[in-house]
Amino acid sequence: MSLDVLVETSARHVHLTKEHVGILFGEGASLTFKRALSQPGEFLSEQRVDVIGEKKTLSNVAVLGPERSATQVELSLTDARSIGVDAPVRLSGDVAGSGSCKITGPCGSIEMSEGVISAKRHIHFTPGDAEAFGVKDKQTVSVAFGGPRAMVMGEVTVRVSPNFKLAMHVDVDEANAAGLSGEVYGAVIL
Repeated sequence: MSLDVLVETSARHVHLTKEHVGILFGEGASLTFKRALSQPGEFLSEQRVDVIGEKKTLSNVAVLGPERSATQVELSLTDARSIGVDAPVRLSGDVAGSGSCKITGPCGSIEMSEGVISAKRHIHFTPGDAEAFGVKDKQTVSVAFGGPRAMVMGEVTVRVSPNFKLAMHVDVDEANAAGLSGEVYGAVIL
């Protein structure tokens, strides 16, 4: 018996600190809710920014809320290469020594000496879901997908928190490689 998990594709996006929201969108600005994301409390904001690398610019990049303690840019490896930015594969929040870029908004710009990553594929579990699947926080699992581009993705990090909702997150490159679209489930392999 396999245990299946919903798989969601995460497109390029930016997380901002309160200070950086003010610089990019004007003093006293805050992120404006557009729609809820699957993880509780997370949302797509109305705000958009440009991410500038050494080669070119990615325009109209989504900003996710709420504000964070550190600014972070999450790009696919294809995006990062296309704009000339180093984006090591890391879990969200692990930005020490990561890539650099410039972010511009309608009211200002910020130069980031680090903070650009390609998000490591991962599964969000509640403690109850983790128990049901027989996994622990920081464990590595694989996930199998069927279909015309069937594959097994390895090195999937388990993340456990009571603040999460069960879902696997992959980036656009990974979703395209596996031919994933629409509502898709993968089988967790321990």
